Amino acid sequence: MRLTQGTFSFLPDFTDEQIEAQISYALSNGWSIMVEYTDDPHPRNGLWDMWSPPMFDLEEDEADVVMRDVNACREAHSHLYVKVVAYDRSKGRQTSALSFIVNRPEYEPGFRLERQETHDRVIRYTIHSYAGLNTPAGERYGGKGGELAPIISQSKAKPDDPTPDDDAKSNGKSTD
Repeated sequence: MRLTQGTFSFLPDFTDEQIEAQISYALSNGWSIMVEYTDDPHPRNGLWDMWSPPMFDLEEDEADVVMRDVNACREAHSHLYVKVVAYDRSKGRQTSALSFIVNRPEYEPGFRLERQETHDRVIRYTIHSYAGLNTPAGERYGGKGGELAPIISQSKAKPDDPTPDDDAKSNGKSTD
């Protein structure tokens, strides 16, 4: 499964020349650039690890400075996801204006959607990564030893097991 996050997720992976062109575009708009990496690309994980401090006040012709950081991060974390993020501070707040993935693990196992039906026809969905649900950070995509982490299910609850909502109701507390 190919992870789709960021501005150009529907396109094939960029070449270095295309990455540099996008960085030049971001710099021409006065945006700050940051290189980030992670082994947990869960859609709700918006805070990836910073490779280096954000690069402020670079000129449009200094895309090579950013590319050096991109290449260094890809070399150090070739088995992880690496992305470039451009921040627009023109409105007085730091807003992500552009982000795209520039490195992926060789194998992307994807995610599993888990559905839970609870009281009053409420349905809850949870996303779990197949890259090792209980694996420590840094080891999900072949960190130490190069092997993919084992797939371990977090939800081993039986249908008859009480839910937190059931416990609250039995204690006379409202779940609203």
